[in-house]
Amino acid sequence: MRDLSSRARRTGQDGGVARDLRTLPKAHLHLHFTGSMIPATLVELAREQGRRLPESLVDAVVDGDPVRLPANERGWFRFQRMYDAARAVVSSEAVMRRLVDEAVAADAAEGSVRLEIQVDPTSYAPFVGGLTPALEIVLDAARSSAHRHGIEVGVIVAASRMRHPLDARVLARLAALHAGPDGVIGFGLSNDERRGSTAEFGPAFAIARRAGLASVPHAGELLGADHVTEVLETLRPDRLGHGVRVAEDGQVIQRVVEAGVTLEVCPTSNVSLGVYPTVADVPLRRLVDAGAQIALSADDPLIFGPRLLDQYQLARDVHGFTDPELAALARSSIDASRASETSKTQMRSAVEKWLAQPDIG
Repeated sequence: MRDLSSRARRTGQDGGVARDLRTLPKAHLHLHFTGSMIPATLVELAREQGRRLPESLVDAVVDGDPVRLPANERGWFRFQRMYDAARAVVSSEAVMRRLVDEAVAADAAEGSVRLEIQVDPTSYAPFVGGLTPALEIVLDAARSSAHRHGIEVGVIVAASRMRHPLDARVLARLAALHAGPDGVIGFGLSNDERRGSTAEFGPAFAIARRAGLASVPHAGELLGADHVTEVLETLRPDRLGHGVRVAEDGQVIQRVVEAGVTLEVCPTSNVSLGVYPTVADVPLRRLVDAGAQIALSADDPLIFGPRLLDQYQLARDVHGFTDPELAALARSSIDASRASETSKTQMRSAVEKWLAQPDIG
């Protein structure tokens, strides 16, 4: 599946040639820092550092063998083991800067006009002198890479459900201190949704909201619509990381729609983590038809394989989205971003120019 964009990115539904999705302007709103790593970079760094990577991770990133895990705690443990092994190579400022730049470059090459990348600085603090230096390295690298590659980049600070809610408050205060258009733009909550008490993370999100940060917790992937309801009530999200399982309850879908909460849908990671058996089973069409705002995203392409462009290609090839519908998805991602209104207007205009091209399929 890693070569999907090169094989089929210009294949229309009738077998002809359609508009190039690589040139469709889009915002990428759900991408994790370590999970954004280029596979060749992981292999190179592990070799340099004398680290042995788990066979499952090697299969995924080197051989291109799609990860398929059960949607239970054992499956999550296996995923976390792979992720931790990859994160272990990110052990210096130079590597952190490299990861940011490569992520931005990859997105720019796929037509992203804005990337909002998530990082938990806790994991990298021991190597660079603390939480503040870790975050400031990512922020500085994001600014430099945005200028170098010609796209906008925002940074989201993400707390972990695997740690105490007080740790999340520390991160929220740190994020608030660095809030700004070219600084931290959002606050998230990641890791296994089945861990911890969602309500106990509410105070951290309140701190972030007071600083003007977007509320972007994970929800509605490993747990169902009931958990989404709890997140809506306690964390007051602007966007939901994943959120696909709201499709299981029409009333919850309607509540999400009425609240204007965007769903950061990551189809290939949903399949890899066993939430759905195939990409065709991801309820993308149902969510769109219900009026939900969608931002297609890649999540952790290092482990799950396809990056952002492929998510749009799958929407076209598997779910039958027409080019106007794909343009609408791109607009939704732009609307849900924390770009300035001036930038959003320019980005939307670029989407319309893409759509105005003749479909030669």
